[in-house]
Amino acid sequence: MATITTADGTEIFYKDWGSKDAQPIMFHHGWPLSGDDWDAQMMFFLNEGYRVIVHDRRGHGRSSQSASGHDMDTYVADVVALTDHLDLKHAIHIGHSTGGGEVARYVAQAKPGRVTKAVLVSAVAPIMVATGSNPDGVPMSVFDMVRDQTATNRAQFYYDFTLPFFGYNRDGAEVKEAVRQNWWRQGMMGSVLAHTLGVKAFSETDFTADLKAITVPTLVLHGEDDQVVPFPTTGKVSATLVPGAKLISYPGYPHGMPTTHADVINADLLAFVKG
Repeated sequence: MATITTADGTEIFYKDWGSKDAQPIMFHHGWPLSGDDWDAQMMFFLNEGYRVIVHDRRGHGRSSQSASGHDMDTYVADVVALTDHLDLKHAIHIGHSTGGGEVARYVAQAKPGRVTKAVLVSAVAPIMVATGSNPDGVPMSVFDMVRDQTATNRAQFYYDFTLPFFGYNRDGAEVKEAVRQNWWRQGMMGSVLAHTLGVKAFSETDFTADLKAITVPTLVLHGEDDQVVPFPTTGKVSATLVPGAKLISYPGYPHGMPTTHADVINADLLAFVKG
């Protein structure tokens, strides 16, 4: 397995496929998954001639289950360590959900020449939780429930969570049991401690300043029927904060649309990457 070791001794697992001379695209996964959640996009862009990279966030997937560092700044520091190790230049960074927040912060702070474009897919930015300045956000009680269920009832909670994640609880939805099990597999590979502590990172981190600081072309993709990261207070707002960002929203699409609607999402990503 390909890994790097960070300054605090955490091993970060990654995949790096394709020619080293090709345009690099790095993918950033959501909570509580692993880089495997990008399988459909990794294979698609590899076949299109791109170099594709994805990592498992610390405490997730095949990366080591560190006891600390489960906050957005450390997540981004791990990305910096990996991109420096691979010496990625003019890369395109694509993040889903928590990974979208990770992309926003990384791209805002990246060294000159490291990033050429960014994509936020169903991303948690600018901030999820309800606050005085974000009164329409998700109530803290919801995230307290997620923390409690993750810590005490993780296997059943994760399995049940796949229903709203993929929109399988909607009338007429074609429920794919193997997709649910694959999501569950990824989640259960990770650390219960990392996942419980990580709820704060994806729900309470404010990415407003990061979004405003992004200077590369940015695409925001979001499903309008996202039951996990509500579009009106996240993607719709993020697109107004990133200078010159392009927004594509999809009526009826769920949070997990890179899986459920991979053909549409891949085509829109490719058009942006090539544009």
